[in-house]
This record gives sequence, C-alpha cells and structure tokens, in this order.
Amino acid sequence: MGFRVVKTAIAAFAAIMIAHWVGIPSATSAGLLAILGLDTTIKRSVKTVVDRFFASIVGLAVACTLFGLLGFHYWVVPIYILLAFPLIVRASFKGGIVTNAVVVFHVFNAGVISWPVLLTEVELLVIGLGSAMLVNLVYMPNPEEALSKVRSEADQCFSKIFAQFARTLRNPNYLWDGKELIEADKKVAQGLVLAHRSLENQLMKADEFWSVYFYMRKQQLESIQTMAQLVSQVYEQISQAELTAELFDQLERDVRQEHYTGKAAAMLHELEEKFKEMKLPETREEFEVRAAILQLCRELKGYLEMSRRSKAPHHV
Repeated sequence: MGFRVVKTAIAAFAAIMIAHWVGIPSATSAGLLAILGLDTTIKRSVKTVVDRFFASIVGLAVACTLFGLLGFHYWVVPIYILLAFPLIVRASFKGGIVTNAVVVFHVFNAGVISWPVLLTEVELLVIGLGSAMLVNLVYMPNPEEALSKVRSEADQCFSKIFAQFARTLRNPNYLWDGKELIEADKKVAQGLVLAHRSLENQLMKADEFWSVYFYMRKQQLESIQTMAQLVSQVYEQISQAELTAELFDQLERDVRQEHYTGKAAAMLHELEEKFKEMKLPETREEFEVRAAILQLCRELKGYLEMSRRSKAPHHV
C-alpha cells in the first residue's frame, strides 16, 4: 500500500467528517472531491485544486443558465457538455472537468436552482478540495534519501564504466558488452524524474541542486558514449594506452566522490604534456591508435570540465 493511498484515505475521511459536522447533505460527495483533488506533488496539488474549483464555478454558471431556460431534462445534459466542456478547456481549467461534472449533476438531481443548493455545492468544493490540499501541504515525503541513493547508484555505474575503459585500453582483445552504459542511463533518467518531483514540492525558494547534478550526469553520459567509441578504436597495445588507462583508474575512484577532486584533471594535463615529448608514430596502425587516444583525452577534458563546474556536495 503506497503512501499516496494513505493520504487519499485521510483526505477523504476528513472531508466527509467536516461536511457531516457542518450539516451538508450527501457528505460523501466531499470525500469524492477530496480524492479528485489529491496529486503527486505540492505544486501540482495546488494547481489541481485551483483548476477543479474554478472549472466547477464556470460549469455551475453554464448549468444554471441552461437548466433555468430549458428545464431539468436528460436531453439538456449533452447540450450542457457540448457547451461547458470546451469553455472550461478554453479557460485553462481542463483538469477540473470531472469535478465540475460532479457538482453540476448534484444540481441536476436537486431539480431546482436556488441559493441554498448552489451554496451547498460551493461548500462541498471548499471542504473536499481544501482537505486534499491541506493533507498534501501538511506532509509530502522527503525525496532527499531517494535522490542520494540514486546518485550513489549512478556514480557506481560511471565508476564501473571507467574501470571497463581502463581494462580495454590495457587489453584491446577484451570484449565489453556495455551493460553499465544502459544501467547508468536508467539511473540518470530516474534521478531527473525525482529531481523534478522535488522541485514541484518546493513552494518557496527552490533548491535546484539535484536537477543541476543529474542534468550534468546526463551530459557526461553523452560524452562517455563518445569515449566508448574512441576506446574501441584502440586495437593495439601501446604505451600511450597504458598511461591513459592509469588516468581512468584515477577517474574510477574520483567519480564516487561528492567533491570535485581535480586529480584526474591534473593527471590529464601531465599526460598531454608527456604525449608532446614522445616520438611521432612510425606506422599507420600506431598513428590511428594514438589519434584515437588523443581524441579520447580531449573528450575526457570536456567531461572533467563539466564536473568542475557542477559537482559539489549537497548539505540538507
């Protein structure tokens, strides 16, 4: 049983009890409206409640006009739907169509248009939707723990990828199936969804740390996919490949750290300087492999720059 089900039960029960205490007929309708008013995040819940309330007000206005002119007949209901629903959508309250139908059908079943009937429907809306919003505002699960867990899992995937790069550079005959790339992509996508949900639960000052972090990881994953192609082009075992493998050994450790250490960037700079001092390739094969390694280092430089700009510890 999910937590949202528990919140739904609490909101519905609270709405029914309040409506019953106030003395509103059909108090269970307030519970139905509370169920319709709940949503997954605070911001979405507020928007949902606003849409449903004003959609119902617009619908009531149209219904009162039609029922007053044409009477309370079943054939008037489709006319109401044809007129009211497009109007509600045009007013940007599309999410409130179902709630609107609930209150309008109450008026239809009452068979009379009067201030007491309309006041009752407004009271049901306020109690039902208000209970839903209050329950969402009082408590929404803190996503920090889930986000930290996904971050750790994504970082582990990146670490395994760099370990595979190092192994392939040392042994060109080694075949890597690339499953860590698929897993990393899933974790980054999951993190972006959770980060967006976290922002939706912040009404005041928004903390965009997680959105920035997982967006950085998404960009870096695209860079890693390019690196994987370049690593596959290193089909000979040469000294430059071994030196680059040592760089990925360091990155395998660094990627799991919250802080940007700068160690891999320093090693990369030293490696680039060392490459400049080496003799030029003597064969076409060596030229192709060293060209791939050079491109790999340039791609890695961009990856590290993204980490330097965006990676930082997060304190709650």
